[in-house]
Amino acid sequence: MTIMFGTFEKLKKSLSKTTNRLMGQISQVVRRRKLDDDLLDEIEEILIEADVGVSATMYLIERLKETARERKLTEGEEVLAVLKEEIATILSRHPSAASIENNISPVVWLIVGVNGVGKTTTIGKLATLFAHEGKKVIIAACDTFRAAAIDQIAIWAERSNVDIIKSQEGADPASVAFDAAKAAAARSADILLVDTAGRLHTKANLMEELKKIRRVITKALPEAPIYSKLIIDGSTGQNAISQVKVFTDAVGCDGIIVTKLDGTAKGGVMIAVAQELEVPVDFIGLGEGIDDLQRFDPKQFAEALCSDA
Repeated sequence: MTIMFGTFEKLKKSLSKTTNRLMGQISQVVRRRKLDDDLLDEIEEILIEADVGVSATMYLIERLKETARERKLTEGEEVLAVLKEEIATILSRHPSAASIENNISPVVWLIVGVNGVGKTTTIGKLATLFAHEGKKVIIAACDTFRAAAIDQIAIWAERSNVDIIKSQEGADPASVAFDAAKAAAARSADILLVDTAGRLHTKANLMEELKKIRRVITKALPEAPIYSKLIIDGSTGQNAISQVKVFTDAVGCDGIIVTKLDGTAKGGVMIAVAQELEVPVDFIGLGEGIDDLQRFDPKQFAEALCSDA
């Protein structure tokens, strides 16, 4: 059985607010304009205001200038195609390694992030996706601070028909992680998805707890590849950059899953993430539905982002 996790039209529709804010505004200012420094300054301002970030914006403006010289471009509207090319290039720099194919199993995904970004729901969607791809999945319910979190992830596990290792509210998260890791080995699981409590990236003690969870999993599964997957909320804009940096310092960051890109005008942060951080984007969330989780395709994303420009 195969589930279609999203289509190009779904992606295009979900990015419509970002597209309007970014490429829509640029297409307005370049219309019937000559390509000159004043126009480039206006494009620069739009890019920064659309959460593309200073570093990525400077890169894009320089590439526009270089390409304009090389191709002898003179009309403002000609920059739209160049922007689309360069955005796709930035997004493609760090290709996702989200496949769980590995000679050693189980593969462990430690799912981390701040409060409210949608970690538990995303884990449920990942479990469903991997299970439908024929993988044996186990979920570790290590968010023991909220009883509701354990109940929520248990519902997802039942819906996805995957195993779950859990304890009662208030249990030691690292102990649950250890038991889950042992169970994953005993049951020949392909992937262990570890749910963790949301934590502010500024709280050192909670970050230390994440390190402990990773240590005990390493002890239980010394040969297993362990990946830290950071969930970020696409509507937070530039705050996402600092979150990635802090979590990377604490437990590493092997991939990013960006949620809530539908309905936000701040999807330009995807370009900033790709430019400033050497971390691939694995998946993007485009809504609440089970089929609203897509594997990230850089060229398709750039195509959707620039589709109406």
